[in-house]
Amino acid sequence: MNWGIELWDQYDNLAAHTHKGIDFLDKYGNFVKERCAIELEYAGKLRRLVKNYQPKRKEEDEYQYTACKAFKQLLQELNDFAGQREVVAENLQSNVVRELHLLAKELREERKQHLNEGAKQMGVLNSSIGSLERARRSYERAARESERALETFQKADADLNLSRAEVEKQKANMKIRSQACEDAKQEYMDQLRKTNEAQRQHYEQRLPHVFKQLQDLDEKRIKNIKNFMLSSVDVERKVFPIIMQCLDGMETAANSINEKEDTKLVIDRYKSGFVPPEDFQFETASGADTTDAANTHHHPHNHLTAARGTVSGTKIKKRVGLLSIFSSNKNNMSMDGKEDYSDLPPNQKKNKLQAKVMELSKQVAQEQAAMEGLMKMKGVYETSPALGDPMTVEGQLNECCDKLKKLRAQLNKFEKLLAEANSQVGAPPLHPTARTNGTQPSTQATSIGSNSESLSRSASESSVSTGTGTGGAGARAAGGSPESGLGGELAPAHSDHANGDHDHDQEHEDNDHESDFDYYYCEPDLQPVGYCKALYAFEGIGSGSTMKMECGERLLVLETDAGDGWTRVRRQLTREEGFVPTTYIATTLYADANAH
Repeated sequence: MNWGIELWDQYDNLAAHTHKGIDFLDKYGNFVKERCAIELEYAGKLRRLVKNYQPKRKEEDEYQYTACKAFKQLLQELNDFAGQREVVAENLQSNVVRELHLLAKELREERKQHLNEGAKQMGVLNSSIGSLERARRSYERAARESERALETFQKADADLNLSRAEVEKQKANMKIRSQACEDAKQEYMDQLRKTNEAQRQHYEQRLPHVFKQLQDLDEKRIKNIKNFMLSSVDVERKVFPIIMQCLDGMETAANSINEKEDTKLVIDRYKSGFVPPEDFQFETASGADTTDAANTHHHPHNHLTAARGTVSGTKIKKRVGLLSIFSSNKNNMSMDGKEDYSDLPPNQKKNKLQAKVMELSKQVAQEQAAMEGLMKMKGVYETSPALGDPMTVEGQLNECCDKLKKLRAQLNKFEKLLAEANSQVGAPPLHPTARTNGTQPSTQATSIGSNSESLSRSASESSVSTGTGTGGAGARAAGGSPESGLGGELAPAHSDHANGDHDHDQEHEDNDHESDFDYYYCEPDLQPVGYCKALYAFEGIGSGSTMKMECGERLLVLETDAGDGWTRVRRQLTREEGFVPTTYIATTLYADANAH
Protein backbone atom coordinates (compact mmCIF):
# COMPACT_ATOMS: atom_id res chain seq x y z
CA MET A 1 0.00 0.00 0.00
CA ASN A 2 1.59 3.16 -1.27
CA TRP A 3 0.03 6.58 -1.29
CA GLY A 4 2.15 7.60 -4.26
CA ILE A 5 0.58 4.86 -6.41
CA GLU A 6 -2.89 4.52 -4.98
CA LEU A 7 -3.48 8.22 -4.34
CA TRP A 8 -1.39 9.82 -7.12
CA ASP A 9 -4.06 12.40 -7.82
CA GLN A 10 -5.05 13.20 -4.19
CA TYR A 11 -2.35 15.66 -3.26
CA ASP A 12 -4.72 18.19 -1.67
CA ASN A 13 -6.65 15.56 0.27
CA LEU A 14 -3.43 14.02 1.63
CA ALA A 15 -2.21 17.44 2.72
CA ALA A 16 -5.47 18.01 4.60
CA HIS A 17 -5.41 14.51 6.09
CA THR A 18 -1.91 14.89 7.56
CA HIS A 19 -2.90 18.25 9.00
CA LYS A 20 -5.92 16.72 10.75
CA GLY A 21 -3.76 13.84 12.03
CA ILE A 22 -1.35 16.21 13.78
CA ASP A 23 -4.31 18.11 15.20
CA PHE A 24 -5.59 14.80 16.63
CA LEU A 25 -2.17 14.19 18.20
CA ASP A 26 -2.43 17.57 19.90
CA LYS A 27 -5.92 16.69 21.06
CA TYR A 28 -4.69 13.46 22.70
CA GLY A 29 -1.85 15.40 24.31
CA ASN A 30 -4.31 17.88 25.81
CA PHE A 31 -6.36 14.96 27.10
CA VAL A 32 -3.36 13.46 28.93
CA LYS A 33 -2.38 16.89 30.25
CA GLU A 34 -5.83 17.49 31.69
CA ARG A 35 -5.82 14.00 33.19
CA CYS A 36 -2.53 14.80 34.95
CA ALA A 37 -4.15 17.89 36.41
CA ILE A 38 -7.11 15.82 37.62
CA GLU A 39 -4.78 13.22 39.17
CA LEU A 40 -2.84 15.92 41.00
CA GLU A 41 -6.03 17.60 42.16
CA TYR A 42 -7.40 14.24 43.34
CA ALA A 43 -4.19 13.45 45.22
CA GLY A 44 -4.12 16.92 46.76
CA LYS A 45 -7.71 16.63 47.96
CA LEU A 46 -7.02 13.20 49.40
CA ARG A 47 -4.01 14.57 51.30
CA ARG A 48 -6.06 17.46 52.63
CA LEU A 49 -8.76 15.02 53.67
CA VAL A 50 -6.22 12.89 55.52
CA LYS A 51 -4.74 15.97 57.18
CA ASN A 52 -8.15 17.24 58.30
CA TYR A 53 -8.99 13.91 59.95
CA GLN A 54 -5.63 13.30 61.61
CA PRO A 55 -6.06 12.94 65.38
CA LYS A 56 -5.54 16.14 67.29
CA ARG A 57 -3.37 16.29 70.39
CA LYS A 58 -6.40 16.41 72.62
CA GLU A 59 -7.80 13.29 70.92
CA GLU A 60 -4.72 11.09 71.38
CA ASP A 61 -6.23 9.35 74.40
CA GLU A 62 -9.18 8.20 72.30
CA TYR A 63 -6.93 6.47 69.78
CA GLN A 64 -6.20 3.57 72.11
CA TYR A 65 -9.36 1.84 70.83
CA THR A 66 -8.95 -0.64 67.99
CA ALA A 67 -11.48 1.17 65.80
CA CYS A 68 -9.63 4.47 66.22
CA LYS A 69 -6.26 2.82 65.63
CA ALA A 70 -7.63 1.18 62.49
CA PHE A 71 -8.94 4.54 61.27
CA LYS A 72 -5.53 6.14 61.88
CA GLN A 73 -3.87 3.32 59.93
CA LEU A 74 -6.43 3.74 57.15
CA LEU A 75 -5.55 7.43 56.95
CA GLN A 76 -1.87 6.56 56.55
CA GLU A 77 -2.63 4.06 53.80
CA LEU A 78 -4.88 6.60 52.06
CA ASN A 79 -2.07 9.14 52.22
CA ASP A 80 0.24 6.62 50.54
CA PHE A 81 -2.50 5.96 47.98
CA ALA A 82 -2.62 9.70 47.22
CA GLY A 83 1.13 9.64 46.76
CA GLN A 84 0.77 6.96 44.09
CA ARG A 85 -1.75 9.09 42.21
CA GLU A 86 0.84 11.86 42.26
CA VAL A 87 3.39 9.40 40.85
CA VAL A 88 0.96 8.58 38.03
CA ALA A 89 0.53 12.27 37.21
CA GLU A 90 4.27 12.98 37.29
CA ASN A 91 5.12 9.99 35.07
CA LEU A 92 2.37 10.86 32.59
CA GLN A 93 3.66 14.41 32.46
CA SER A 94 7.27 13.36 31.84
CA ASN A 95 6.76 10.21 29.72
CA VAL A 96 3.72 11.20 27.65
CA VAL A 97 2.81 14.88 27.65
CA ARG A 98 6.32 16.25 27.17
CA GLU A 99 7.30 13.65 24.55
CA LEU A 100 4.00 14.09 22.74
CA HIS A 101 4.47 17.84 22.54
CA LEU A 102 7.94 17.41 21.05
CA LEU A 103 6.63 14.84 18.56
CA ALA A 104 3.82 17.11 17.36
CA LYS A 105 6.29 19.94 16.80
CA GLU A 106 8.63 17.63 14.87
CA LEU A 107 5.81 16.24 12.70
CA ARG A 108 4.61 19.72 11.81
CA GLU A 109 8.07 20.72 10.60
CA GLU A 110 8.49 17.51 8.58
CA ARG A 111 5.03 17.88 7.01
CA LYS A 112 5.84 21.44 6.01
CA GLN A 113 9.06 20.32 4.33
CA HIS A 114 7.36 17.49 2.45
CA LEU A 115 4.51 19.69 1.26
CA ASN A 116 7.02 22.32 0.10
CA GLU A 117 8.85 19.61 -1.84
CA GLY A 118 5.58 18.42 -3.37
CA ALA A 119 4.63 21.98 -4.32
CA LYS A 120 8.03 22.42 -5.93
CA GLN A 121 7.59 19.26 -8.01
CA MET A 122 4.11 20.33 -9.00
CA GLY A 123 5.56 23.68 -10.09
CA VAL A 124 8.16 21.95 -12.27
CA LEU A 125 5.48 19.85 -13.96
CA ASN A 126 3.19 22.80 -14.45
CA SER A 127 6.04 24.79 -15.93
CA SER A 128 6.78 22.00 -18.39
CA ILE A 129 3.10 21.75 -19.30
CA GLY A 130 3.01 25.53 -19.83
CA SER A 131 6.00 25.35 -22.18
CA LEU A 132 4.29 22.57 -24.09
CA GLU A 133 1.15 24.64 -24.42
CA ARG A 134 3.11 27.60 -25.75
CA ALA A 135 4.92 25.41 -28.26
CA ARG A 136 1.66 23.92 -29.39
CA ARG A 137 0.11 27.35 -29.94
CA SER A 138 3.19 28.51 -31.84
CA TYR A 139 3.04 25.46 -34.01
CA GLU A 140 -0.67 26.00 -34.70
CA ARG A 141 -0.06 29.64 -35.60
CA ALA A 142 2.85 28.75 -37.89
CA ALA A 143 0.75 26.04 -39.54
CA ARG A 144 -2.07 28.47 -40.25
CA GLU A 145 0.29 31.05 -41.66
CA SER A 146 1.98 28.39 -43.80
CA GLU A 147 -1.40 27.25 -45.06
CA ARG A 148 -2.44 30.84 -45.96
CA ALA A 149 0.90 31.44 -47.67
CA LEU A 150 0.38 28.27 -49.75
CA GLU A 151 -3.13 29.36 -50.76
CA THR A 152 -1.88 32.81 -51.74
CA PHE A 153 0.91 31.32 -53.87
CA GLN A 154 -1.51 28.97 -55.60
CA LYS A 155 -3.86 31.86 -56.44
CA ALA A 156 -0.98 34.00 -57.70
CA ASP A 157 0.37 31.16 -59.80
CA ALA A 158 -3.07 30.63 -61.42
CA ASP A 159 -3.67 34.30 -62.06
CA LEU A 160 -2.26 35.11 -65.54
CA ASN A 161 -2.49 38.84 -64.94
CA LEU A 162 0.22 38.80 -62.27
CA SER A 163 3.83 39.25 -63.19
CA ARG A 164 6.43 36.59 -62.84
CA ALA A 165 8.12 38.55 -60.14
CA GLU A 166 4.97 38.74 -58.07
CA VAL A 167 4.48 35.00 -58.37
CA GLU A 168 8.04 34.35 -57.23
CA LYS A 169 7.52 36.63 -54.30
CA GLN A 170 4.48 34.65 -53.16
CA LYS A 171 6.38 31.44 -53.72
CA ALA A 172 9.25 32.62 -51.48
CA ASN A 173 6.80 33.70 -48.80
CA MET A 174 5.16 30.29 -48.97
CA LYS A 175 8.52 28.56 -48.46
CA ILE A 176 9.37 30.81 -45.53
CA ARG A 177 6.03 30.15 -43.85
CA SER A 178 6.34 26.45 -44.53
CA GLN A 179 9.81 26.35 -42.97
CA ALA A 180 8.58 28.32 -39.95
CA CYS A 181 5.78 25.80 -39.56
CA GLU A 182 8.23 22.95 -39.68
CA ASP A 183 10.43 24.62 -37.07
CA ALA A 184 7.43 25.25 -34.81
CA LYS A 185 6.32 21.70 -35.31
CA GLN A 186 9.73 20.37 -34.37
CA GLU A 187 9.89 22.62 -31.32
CA TYR A 188 6.43 21.49 -30.31
CA MET A 189 7.41 17.84 -30.71
CA ASP A 190 10.56 18.37 -28.64
CA GLN A 191 8.61 20.12 -25.91
CA LEU A 192 5.96 17.41 -25.99
CA ARG A 193 8.62 14.77 -25.44
CA LYS A 194 10.15 16.75 -22.57
CA THR A 195 6.79 17.40 -20.93
CA ASN A 196 5.74 13.77 -21.17
CA GLU A 197 9.04 12.71 -19.67
CA ALA A 198 8.65 15.25 -16.86
CA GLN A 199 5.09 14.11 -16.21
CA ARG A 200 6.14 10.46 -16.06
CA GLN A 201 8.91 11.28 -13.62
CA HIS A 202 6.55 13.45 -11.61
CA TYR A 203 3.85 10.81 -11.18
CA GLU A 204 6.14 7.79 -11.08
CA GLN A 205 9.06 9.05 -8.98
CA ARG A 206 8.96 12.55 -7.56
CA LEU A 207 5.38 12.84 -6.33
CA PRO A 208 5.31 9.22 -5.00
CA HIS A 209 8.48 10.02 -3.04
CA VAL A 210 6.78 13.03 -1.45
CA PHE A 211 3.63 11.00 -0.76
CA LYS A 212 5.76 8.21 0.74
CA GLN A 213 7.32 10.70 3.15
CA LEU A 214 3.88 11.98 4.11
CA GLN A 215 2.73 8.37 4.54
CA ASP A 216 5.72 7.60 6.79
CA LEU A 217 5.01 10.74 8.78
CA ASP A 218 1.37 9.77 9.29
CA GLU A 219 2.25 6.20 10.24
CA LYS A 220 4.84 7.53 12.69
CA ARG A 221 2.17 9.71 14.27
CA ILE A 222 -0.26 6.79 14.56
CA LYS A 223 2.39 4.45 15.94
CA ASN A 224 3.43 6.99 18.58
CA ILE A 225 -0.17 7.52 19.64
CA LYS A 226 -0.32 3.78 20.23
CA ASN A 227 2.94 3.86 22.21
CA PHE A 228 1.76 6.84 24.28
CA MET A 229 -1.47 5.03 25.16
CA LEU A 230 0.47 1.91 26.15
CA SER A 231 2.88 4.04 28.15
CA SER A 232 -0.03 5.63 29.99
CA VAL A 233 -1.35 2.19 30.85
CA ASP A 234 2.10 1.05 31.95
CA VAL A 235 2.52 4.09 34.19
CA GLU A 236 -0.67 3.18 36.02
CA ARG A 237 0.10 -0.54 36.07
CA LYS A 238 3.45 0.09 37.80
CA VAL A 239 1.76 1.73 40.78
CA PHE A 240 -0.87 -0.99 41.10
CA PRO A 241 1.28 -3.21 43.40
CA ILE A 242 1.77 -0.32 45.82
CA ILE A 243 -1.88 0.67 45.53
CA MET A 244 -2.82 -2.94 46.27
CA GLN A 245 -0.54 -2.82 49.30
CA CYS A 246 -2.37 0.32 50.43
CA LEU A 247 -5.71 -1.42 49.97
CA ASP A 248 -4.39 -4.51 51.77
CA GLY A 249 -3.24 -2.23 54.58
CA MET A 250 -6.71 -0.71 54.78
CA GLU A 251 -8.19 -4.20 54.89
CA THR A 252 -5.75 -5.25 57.60
CA ALA A 253 -6.60 -2.13 59.59
CA ALA A 254 -10.30 -2.90 59.29
CA ASN A 255 -9.78 -6.52 60.35
CA SER A 256 -7.80 -5.37 63.39
CA ILE A 257 -10.92 -3.82 64.90
CA ASN A 258 -12.03 -5.87 67.89
CA GLU A 259 -15.26 -4.89 69.58
CA LYS A 260 -14.52 -7.04 72.64
CA GLU A 261 -11.12 -5.44 73.12
CA ASP A 262 -12.61 -1.96 72.81
CA THR A 263 -15.29 -2.91 75.32
CA LYS A 264 -12.59 -4.03 77.74
CA LEU A 265 -10.66 -0.80 77.17
CA VAL A 266 -13.77 1.22 77.99
CA ILE A 267 -14.13 -0.75 81.22
CA ASP A 268 -10.45 -0.30 82.10
CA ARG A 269 -10.60 3.40 81.35
CA TYR A 270 -13.82 4.39 83.06
CA LYS A 271 -14.29 1.79 85.79
CA SER A 272 -14.36 3.66 89.09
CA GLY A 273 -14.02 0.69 91.43
CA PHE A 274 -16.85 1.84 93.68
CA VAL A 275 -19.46 -0.71 94.69
CA PRO A 276 -23.07 -0.13 93.60
CA PRO A 277 -25.30 1.70 96.10
CA GLU A 278 -27.31 -0.27 98.63
CA ASP A 279 -31.06 -0.73 98.36
CA PHE A 280 -33.30 2.05 99.56
CA GLN A 281 -34.74 1.28 102.94
CA PHE A 282 -38.26 1.81 104.10
CA GLU A 283 -38.65 5.17 105.81
CA THR A 284 -41.12 5.25 108.64
CA ALA A 285 -43.76 7.91 108.45
CA SER A 286 -43.98 10.62 111.08
CA GLY A 287 -45.26 9.39 114.41
CA ALA A 288 -43.86 5.89 113.96
CA ASP A 289 -41.33 4.14 116.12
CA THR A 290 -38.35 6.43 116.67
CA THR A 291 -36.03 3.45 116.75
CA ASP A 292 -37.01 2.36 113.25
CA ALA A 293 -36.66 5.93 112.05
CA ALA A 294 -33.17 6.13 113.52
CA ASN A 295 -32.19 2.79 111.96
CA THR A 296 -33.30 3.88 108.51
CA HIS A 297 -32.05 7.44 108.70
CA HIS A 298 -28.46 6.74 107.62
CA HIS A 299 -29.19 4.49 104.64
CA PRO A 300 -29.90 7.24 102.13
CA HIS A 301 -26.67 8.81 103.25
CA ASN A 302 -24.80 5.56 102.57
CA HIS A 303 -26.45 5.29 99.20
CA LEU A 304 -25.33 8.75 98.16
CA THR A 305 -21.86 8.14 99.52
CA ALA A 306 -21.53 4.92 97.53
CA ALA A 307 -22.72 6.64 94.38
CA ARG A 308 -20.30 9.51 94.75
CA GLY A 309 -17.53 9.37 92.15
CA THR A 310 -19.51 7.35 89.61
CA VAL A 311 -20.82 8.75 86.35
CA SER A 312 -24.37 8.78 87.63
CA GLY A 313 -23.30 10.34 90.90
CA THR A 314 -21.23 13.17 89.50
CA LYS A 315 -23.39 13.92 86.46
CA ILE A 316 -26.86 13.15 87.72
CA LYS A 317 -28.28 16.31 86.18
CA LYS A 318 -26.64 15.87 82.80
CA ARG A 319 -27.77 13.44 80.10
CA VAL A 320 -25.00 11.24 78.82
CA GLY A 321 -25.22 10.43 75.09
CA LEU A 322 -24.37 7.17 73.38
CA LEU A 323 -21.02 8.54 72.25
CA SER A 324 -19.99 9.71 75.70
CA ILE A 325 -17.35 6.98 75.86
CA PHE A 326 -15.35 8.99 73.34
CA SER A 327 -15.36 12.16 75.46
CA SER A 328 -12.76 12.82 78.11
CA ASN A 329 -13.82 12.01 81.66
CA LYS A 330 -12.31 14.92 83.49
CA ASN A 331 -13.41 13.64 86.88
CA ASN A 332 -11.81 10.23 86.50
CA MET A 333 -8.85 10.95 84.18
CA SER A 334 -7.59 14.29 85.44
CA MET A 335 -4.07 15.04 84.27
CA ASP A 336 -3.62 17.74 86.88
CA GLY A 337 -4.46 15.53 89.86
CA LYS A 338 -2.39 14.70 92.90
CA GLU A 339 0.94 12.92 92.70
CA ASP A 340 -0.35 9.82 94.50
CA TYR A 341 -3.56 9.82 92.37
CA SER A 342 -5.66 9.93 95.52
CA ASP A 343 -8.17 12.15 93.74
CA LEU A 344 -9.05 9.33 91.31
CA PRO A 345 -11.56 6.52 91.80
CA PRO A 346 -10.07 3.26 93.12
CA ASN A 347 -9.78 1.39 89.82
CA GLN A 348 -8.35 4.37 87.94
CA LYS A 349 -5.96 4.98 90.80
CA LYS A 350 -4.76 1.38 90.59
CA ASN A 351 -4.16 1.66 86.83
CA LYS A 352 -2.19 4.86 87.25
CA LEU A 353 -0.10 3.38 90.04
CA GLN A 354 0.65 0.25 88.00
CA ALA A 355 1.91 2.41 85.14
CA LYS A 356 3.98 4.50 87.56
CA VAL A 357 5.55 1.41 89.13
CA MET A 358 6.46 0.03 85.71
CA GLU A 359 7.99 3.37 84.72
CA LEU A 360 10.06 3.60 87.88
CA SER A 361 11.20 -0.01 87.51
CA LYS A 362 12.49 0.73 84.01
CA GLN A 363 14.31 3.83 85.28
CA VAL A 364 15.91 1.80 88.07
CA ALA A 365 17.04 -0.82 85.56
CA GLN A 366 18.52 1.86 83.29
CA GLU A 367 20.41 3.51 86.12
CA GLN A 368 21.65 0.12 87.31
CA ALA A 369 22.96 -0.70 83.82
CA ALA A 370 24.69 2.69 83.67
CA MET A 371 26.32 2.06 87.04
CA GLU A 372 27.51 -1.37 85.95
CA GLY A 373 29.24 0.16 82.97
CA LEU A 374 30.81 2.92 85.04
CA MET A 375 32.11 0.44 87.64
CA LYS A 376 33.65 -1.78 84.97
CA MET A 377 35.18 1.28 83.32
CA LYS A 378 36.62 2.36 86.64
CA GLY A 379 38.06 -1.10 87.20
CA VAL A 380 39.71 -1.02 83.79
CA TYR A 381 41.14 2.44 84.45
CA GLU A 382 42.53 1.34 87.82
CA THR A 383 44.26 -1.70 86.34
CA SER A 384 45.35 0.09 83.16
CA PRO A 385 46.01 3.77 83.97
CA ALA A 386 47.04 4.38 80.36
CA LEU A 387 43.41 4.00 79.30
CA GLY A 388 42.10 6.74 81.61
CA ASP A 389 41.86 8.27 85.06
CA PRO A 390 39.58 6.34 87.50
CA MET A 391 38.63 9.58 89.24
CA THR A 392 36.87 10.81 86.10
CA VAL A 393 34.04 8.32 86.71
CA GLU A 394 33.98 8.66 90.51
CA GLY A 395 31.60 11.61 90.44
CA GLN A 396 29.33 9.87 87.93
CA LEU A 397 29.21 6.79 90.16
CA ASN A 398 28.18 8.87 93.15
CA GLU A 399 25.46 10.57 91.10
CA CYS A 400 24.16 7.19 89.94
CA CYS A 401 24.07 5.91 93.52
CA ASP A 402 22.15 8.95 94.72
CA LYS A 403 19.72 8.68 91.83
CA LEU A 404 19.21 4.97 92.51
CA LYS A 405 18.40 5.72 96.15
CA LYS A 406 15.79 8.29 95.16
CA LEU A 407 14.28 6.06 92.49
CA ARG A 408 14.15 3.10 94.87
CA ALA A 409 12.44 5.23 97.51
CA GLN A 410 9.87 6.36 94.98
CA LEU A 411 9.42 2.78 93.79
CA ASN A 412 8.78 1.54 97.33
CA LYS A 413 6.35 4.40 97.93
CA PHE A 414 4.29 3.62 94.83
CA GLU A 415 4.44 -0.14 95.46
CA LYS A 416 2.78 0.46 98.83
CA LEU A 417 0.21 2.75 97.24
CA LEU A 418 -0.45 0.09 94.61
CA ALA A 419 -0.96 -2.56 97.28
CA GLU A 420 -3.45 -0.27 99.02
CA ALA A 421 -5.24 0.42 95.73
CA ASN A 422 -5.50 -3.31 95.00
CA SER A 423 -7.07 -3.89 98.39
CA GLN A 424 -9.55 -1.07 97.76
CA VAL A 425 -10.87 -2.55 94.52
CA GLY A 426 -10.97 -6.04 96.00
CA ALA A 427 -8.50 -7.49 93.51
CA PRO A 428 -5.45 -9.63 94.33
CA PRO A 429 -2.26 -7.55 94.46
CA LEU A 430 -0.35 -7.40 91.24
CA HIS A 431 3.41 -7.81 91.39
CA PRO A 432 4.83 -4.34 90.83
CA THR A 433 7.16 -5.44 88.08
CA ALA A 434 4.78 -7.81 86.28
CA ARG A 435 4.46 -7.10 82.61
CA THR A 436 1.12 -6.04 81.25
CA ASN A 437 1.24 -8.57 78.42
CA GLY A 438 0.83 -11.52 80.71
CA THR A 439 4.41 -12.85 80.70
CA GLN A 440 6.39 -13.83 83.77
CA PRO A 441 7.28 -10.90 86.03
CA SER A 442 10.81 -9.63 85.81
CA THR A 443 12.71 -9.55 89.09
CA GLN A 444 15.67 -7.70 87.70
CA ALA A 445 14.32 -4.23 88.38
CA THR A 446 13.39 -5.07 92.00
CA SER A 447 16.74 -6.71 92.60
CA ILE A 448 18.54 -3.74 91.17
CA GLY A 449 16.62 -1.32 93.33
CA SER A 450 17.15 -3.22 96.56
CA ASN A 451 20.85 -3.45 95.91
CA SER A 452 21.38 0.25 95.36
CA GLU A 453 22.78 0.71 98.86
CA SER A 454 25.52 -1.84 98.36
CA LEU A 455 26.32 -0.22 95.03
CA SER A 456 26.60 3.14 96.73
CA ARG A 457 29.01 1.78 99.31
CA SER A 458 31.01 -0.01 96.63
CA ALA A 459 31.35 3.13 94.58
CA SER A 460 32.17 5.40 97.50
CA GLU A 461 34.82 3.04 98.83
CA SER A 462 36.29 2.51 95.34
CA SER A 463 36.13 -1.22 95.85
CA VAL A 464 36.76 -2.08 92.20
CA SER A 465 40.33 -3.30 91.65
CA THR A 466 42.27 -6.04 89.87
CA GLY A 467 42.10 -9.78 90.39
CA THR A 468 39.49 -11.73 92.26
CA GLY A 469 39.77 -9.52 95.31
CA THR A 470 38.16 -6.11 95.46
CA GLY A 471 37.68 -5.83 91.70
CA GLY A 472 35.63 -8.97 91.21
CA ALA A 473 33.80 -8.65 94.52
CA GLY A 474 32.86 -5.05 93.94
CA ALA A 475 31.55 -5.83 90.51
CA ARG A 476 29.57 -8.82 91.77
CA ALA A 477 28.07 -6.67 94.48
CA ALA A 478 26.86 -4.37 91.73
CA GLY A 479 25.08 -7.28 90.12
CA GLY A 480 26.42 -6.43 86.68
CA SER A 481 30.08 -7.39 86.32
CA PRO A 482 31.35 -9.26 83.31
CA GLU A 483 31.06 -12.41 85.42
CA SER A 484 27.37 -11.85 85.83
CA GLY A 485 26.91 -12.20 82.10
CA LEU A 486 24.97 -8.93 81.71
CA GLY A 487 22.38 -10.92 79.80
CA GLY A 488 21.33 -13.38 82.49
CA GLU A 489 18.66 -12.95 85.16
CA LEU A 490 19.46 -11.52 88.56
CA ALA A 491 17.23 -12.79 91.34
CA PRO A 492 17.33 -11.95 95.06
CA ALA A 493 18.14 -14.80 97.38
CA HIS A 494 15.66 -13.61 99.98
CA SER A 495 12.19 -14.81 99.07
CA ASP A 496 10.55 -12.26 101.35
CA HIS A 497 11.88 -9.47 99.14
CA ALA A 498 10.74 -11.28 95.98
CA ASN A 499 7.25 -11.48 97.48
CA GLY A 500 7.10 -7.72 97.90
CA ASP A 501 8.28 -7.17 101.49
CA HIS A 502 8.41 -3.40 101.27
CA ASP A 503 8.94 -2.86 105.02
CA HIS A 504 12.14 -4.83 104.86
CA ASP A 505 13.30 -2.78 101.84
CA GLN A 506 12.63 0.46 103.70
CA GLU A 507 14.50 -0.77 106.75
CA HIS A 508 17.40 -1.78 104.55
CA GLU A 509 17.58 1.68 102.99
CA ASP A 510 17.63 3.35 106.41
CA ASN A 511 20.61 1.30 107.61
CA ASP A 512 23.77 1.79 105.55
CA HIS A 513 25.72 -0.79 107.62
CA GLU A 514 23.45 -3.72 106.89
CA SER A 515 25.06 -6.59 105.00
CA ASP A 516 24.49 -6.74 101.24
CA PHE A 517 21.90 -9.04 99.79
CA ASP A 518 23.26 -12.23 98.32
CA TYR A 519 22.49 -12.91 94.66
CA TYR A 520 22.58 -16.01 92.59
CA TYR A 521 22.97 -16.00 88.83
CA CYS A 522 21.10 -18.33 86.49
CA GLU A 523 22.86 -18.24 83.11
CA PRO A 524 21.49 -20.11 80.10
CA ASP A 525 23.79 -21.68 77.54
CA LEU A 526 24.35 -18.61 75.38
CA GLN A 527 24.30 -19.07 71.62
CA PRO A 528 26.74 -17.05 69.46
CA VAL A 529 25.22 -14.03 67.76
CA GLY A 530 28.22 -13.39 65.52
CA TYR A 531 31.98 -13.52 65.33
CA CYS A 532 34.84 -11.07 65.72
CA LYS A 533 38.51 -10.61 64.92
CA ALA A 534 40.98 -9.15 67.41
CA LEU A 535 42.50 -5.94 66.08
CA TYR A 536 44.90 -5.64 69.04
CA ALA A 537 46.25 -7.96 71.70
CA PHE A 538 44.57 -7.85 75.13
CA GLU A 539 46.18 -9.31 78.24
CA GLY A 540 43.08 -9.32 80.42
CA ILE A 541 42.63 -7.75 83.83
CA GLY A 542 43.89 -10.05 86.57
CA SER A 543 41.95 -13.28 86.93
CA GLY A 544 38.54 -11.65 86.73
CA SER A 545 35.88 -11.90 84.07
CA THR A 546 38.01 -10.54 81.22
CA MET A 547 39.72 -12.84 78.74
CA LYS A 548 43.11 -12.67 77.12
CA MET A 549 43.26 -12.58 73.31
CA GLU A 550 45.95 -12.35 70.65
CA CYS A 551 46.01 -9.94 67.72
CA GLY A 552 44.23 -11.49 64.73
CA GLU A 553 42.50 -14.15 66.84
CA ARG A 554 38.97 -15.13 65.73
CA LEU A 555 36.35 -15.46 68.49
CA LEU A 556 32.61 -16.07 68.79
CA VAL A 557 30.46 -13.17 70.02
CA LEU A 558 28.01 -14.16 72.77
CA GLU A 559 26.79 -10.71 73.84
CA THR A 560 27.24 -7.39 72.06
CA ASP A 561 28.31 -4.17 73.73
CA ALA A 562 25.53 -2.94 76.03
CA GLY A 563 26.97 0.56 76.16
CA ASP A 564 29.68 -0.15 78.74
CA GLY A 565 32.54 -0.73 76.27
CA TRP A 566 32.78 -4.53 76.72
CA THR A 567 31.79 -7.46 74.49
CA ARG A 568 31.38 -11.04 75.71
CA VAL A 569 33.22 -13.62 73.56
CA ARG A 570 34.06 -17.35 73.53
CA ARG A 571 36.94 -19.38 72.10
CA GLN A 572 35.73 -22.09 69.75
CA LEU A 573 38.11 -24.87 70.86
CA THR A 574 38.49 -24.39 74.63
CA ARG A 575 35.03 -22.74 75.01
CA GLU A 576 36.66 -20.23 77.34
CA GLU A 577 34.44 -17.19 77.82
CA GLY A 578 35.09 -13.66 78.98
CA PHE A 579 34.86 -9.99 78.19
CA VAL A 580 37.16 -8.00 75.90
CA PRO A 581 37.16 -4.26 75.03
CA THR A 582 34.80 -3.54 72.16
CA THR A 583 37.27 -1.12 70.57
CA TYR A 584 39.86 -3.91 70.35
CA ILE A 585 37.78 -6.10 67.98
CA ALA A 586 35.97 -5.97 64.63
CA THR A 587 32.55 -7.57 65.06
CA THR A 588 30.30 -9.14 62.40
CA LEU A 589 26.81 -10.20 63.49
CA TYR A 590 25.11 -13.12 61.76
CA ALA A 591 22.08 -10.97 60.94
CA ASP A 592 24.29 -8.38 59.22
CA ALA A 593 26.19 -11.09 57.35
CA ASN A 594 22.96 -12.63 56.07
CA ALA A 595 21.69 -9.23 55.00
CA HIS A 596 24.72 -8.75 52.77
